[in-house]
Amino acid sequence: MASLSVKPGQRFTLPDWQNNSLLISADAEQQRFNSHHIRQQGRALRNETSNQARWDEHNSRTQLKDRITTVDRWREALARCLTDIDLEIDALTKVKEAAENAIQAKNLCLDVAIECLTFRESRRDIDVVRDPVEEELLREVKVIEKTKKELQQRVDDAFRQLCLLKEARQVLNSDYRHKGEALELDQQCMSFNPTSGNISFKVNPTRIPDGSTALSEWEQNSRCNKERAEAELKASVDLRGAITLSIAQTNNELDAQRIATEFALRKRMRDMEAALNELRWQEQNTLEEIAEMEEEIRHLEEDIRKRTLDLKVAHTRLETRTYRPHIELCRDQAQYGLTDEVQQLEGAIRALQRKRTESQDALDALYRQLHQIQTDTGYKTNSLQLDHKCMDTRRKLVVPVEKFEPEVDAVNRTRDLPRKSQLEL
Repeated sequence: MASLSVKPGQRFTLPDWQNNSLLISADAEQQRFNSHHIRQQGRALRNETSNQARWDEHNSRTQLKDRITTVDRWREALARCLTDIDLEIDALTKVKEAAENAIQAKNLCLDVAIECLTFRESRRDIDVVRDPVEEELLREVKVIEKTKKELQQRVDDAFRQLCLLKEARQVLNSDYRHKGEALELDQQCMSFNPTSGNISFKVNPTRIPDGSTALSEWEQNSRCNKERAEAELKASVDLRGAITLSIAQTNNELDAQRIATEFALRKRMRDMEAALNELRWQEQNTLEEIAEMEEEIRHLEEDIRKRTLDLKVAHTRLETRTYRPHIELCRDQAQYGLTDEVQQLEGAIRALQRKRTESQDALDALYRQLHQIQTDTGYKTNSLQLDHKCMDTRRKLVVPVEKFEPEVDAVNRTRDLPRKSQLEL
């Protein structure tokens, strides 16, 4: 008969089995409790991290929006400032060109004044005087040179201010471009989301880049750039006003001096014409007196000739009577009469000869005076022509150069003088 085989090994009792079952059940419940607690903690952590992530993303988006608004506002302010600087650069450039044109116009005035002085250097003899016209012309030259120097200083100031404006504009433009680039990057950051295709992990993204600045430093830099540009704008506006005022003042001063010079020139011309009229009147009277004196000399010579003939007759009579014979050769009344006649005739002839000599001397003096009058008339005619040339030349100051037609030959200053200026004795 076969025997029952018994497996070797430990045998557990029923209580052990029961305890083991209870232990397994207890462990299962503990594990389920632990799992449930972990699940609850995980759910809470997920909710917390999700809410925190959404809040952080919202906060970051809000801060990006604020930053974009701030940068955009500064960018608009810089753009307005750039526009103002561009307008001011154009305005200052035009004012500078106006000042340069004013200097060029002063060159014409200076050339005219020097040309007038050169004309008047052709005066001759007694007409070479330091008259009010020459003093006004010299004063006009000084005024023109002074105004040119002032305007040149203004032009130099405008050039330096333009350099400062362009430098400020370059700084502003650089700041404007940098803010535009930063604005584009922040707007690009605003467009990122978890579904974007260009997001990825980066190496040490929280590092502080080299060259980073503090917010206060950034604001201070932007404010300084803007304030500097505004200061240069204000200085440029003030300079433009000063340049415009200088141009007006120099023009007024030069116009006043030009009027004074032309007034003195016209007065001098009137005086010269009056002197010429007086000289012509004196010349006419002198010529009349010369004619009368020549006529008188001819009468004196005729009387001398007649008295000489009378003296010859008296001499002949006296000589003839010396041939009377003997007692007839007496000193009778006829003899005394003839002797008195001879003496009277000789005295008359001497008086007539003295008067003829005196008249001839007077005639020579009249001719010398006439020559002096005619010479002085020529001088004054020449001086008057030169002053007329000066007046004609000064028309360039009020008549456009392209329309200017000289009334006299301004090149051949001493040619084609009237024949009256070439009077000869």
